[in-house]
Amino acid sequence: MQQSESKIALLIDADNAPASKIEAIVSEIAKYGVANIRKAYGNWKSPTLKSWEECLHEYAIRPVQQFDYTKGKNATDSAMIIDAMDLLYTQNLDAFAIVSSDSDFTPLVMRILTNGLKVYGFGEKKTPLPFVYACSTFLYLETIDQEINSEETSKISTSVKKTGKELKQDTKLINLLRSAVANTIDDDNWSNLSEIGGHITNQASFDPRNYGYGKLSDLFEAIDLFEIQRRNKAVFVRGKQKNSSNSKT
Repeated sequence: MQQSESKIALLIDADNAPASKIEAIVSEIAKYGVANIRKAYGNWKSPTLKSWEECLHEYAIRPVQQFDYTKGKNATDSAMIIDAMDLLYTQNLDAFAIVSSDSDFTPLVMRILTNGLKVYGFGEKKTPLPFVYACSTFLYLETIDQEINSEETSKISTSVKKTGKELKQDTKLINLLRSAVANTIDDDNWSNLSEIGGHITNQASFDPRNYGYGKLSDLFEAIDLFEIQRRNKAVFVRGKQKNSSNSKT
């Protein structure tokens, strides 16, 4: 029997996200399931949302009007949070996709996770880290369309791709990778890359593209602290051996 697709609610903070990234966002969500609920929130009387208006019909996104009741206050956040809680309890969903660069959604993400649902976050580099870390997976919009727009790939990669030296200096990243390798090790002291990726996903919000690398294997190779072994279509990883004699049988 064919496995049913995961049902995902896509909620967009149109006041705080670029419409130019919607194609890449929808394409990314399709990797996880189907976005059967698509809503964009904002004050649609504002000329700043004109670019969003032009793509609503194309991507079957329902606009939700939210007036600015108090000057200087963003009422969109509250509307999204209330709607998300309604959806959480009235719809049979598997995950939420939240598009925003605002940290106000951090408590919402944590609440959704408590109910056992995944949360896929999308935002710009300016997104506060508490929101980034709270999501099951968070992808920066500056890197999300590398695969779609091949003409700009080199420009984007150059601007966000971290060197091996920079990666090694990222203590949190190195500890995360080492921990994942150690926890998925087999009897031969190698760890399957797919299992490593699964372990990291369960542990933290992580995507190699946020470091400028399209695949997890590319990230491991750039760091140059691990041995990489390819067996047919599978990739295996282990920490570099200090003494080659240790690997002899």
